[in-house]
Amino acid sequence: MTIHAYQETYLNRVQTALGDAFDYAINTCGISGDQFTKLFTVSSVSKRIENGEASIITGKSGIEIALDIVLETTGNNLYQEPRYKTGRSPEYWIGWAVSYYQWYSSRSFADIFQVLPFDDLKKMYLTLHEADITKFKDIADEKIREYFTETNLKRFRTTYGCSQSELAKLSGVSLRSIQMYEQRNKDINKASAETLYRISKALGCSIEDLIEKR
Repeated sequence: MTIHAYQETYLNRVQTALGDAFDYAINTCGISGDQFTKLFTVSSVSKRIENGEASIITGKSGIEIALDIVLETTGNNLYQEPRYKTGRSPEYWIGWAVSYYQWYSSRSFADIFQVLPFDDLKKMYLTLHEADITKFKDIADEKIREYFTETNLKRFRTTYGCSQSELAKLSGVSLRSIQMYEQRNKDINKASAETLYRISKALGCSIEDLIEKR
């Protein structure tokens, strides 16, 4: 179960806007792809998209988004007259594809670009830009799971400072179940609401914190 920050009806608009933002910043304003990715991930713009803020997912063009990112993070206004485009550039595809995956997985843009840096995404463009977006999603999922090996449950449990057996006693959930969730032998996303509630209450986190992103 993944909770999306905004309705799917807005997804295409966000994909187009972020695709245009990457294309404009890199190909028109001359910012390197790696640099713009870094500026984007540390900006409030990325967080506002992740949170589904209406003013940005429905009210900003790609050029406006790019300029907002650069102005906020560097203090510079790099406006350049938009160039006529005959097709979708690799840079456009990167913004377009990553915005889809962020919506689908609810992971942060920072996490996604940490696992899939700009140069790697540009290499993927050649084989994936004409494929269905689900192909990119599947590849991104696999790389994300390989990179973030610890489950959210294990991460919160160790941060809380208790052992698996202690968590079992605190939550009333069997030790075996906790072990299997942490080893991914059981999918915690399919656990009952009561089980998730008991574990989250014991760890002082929310149920959503325990859900594994897809």
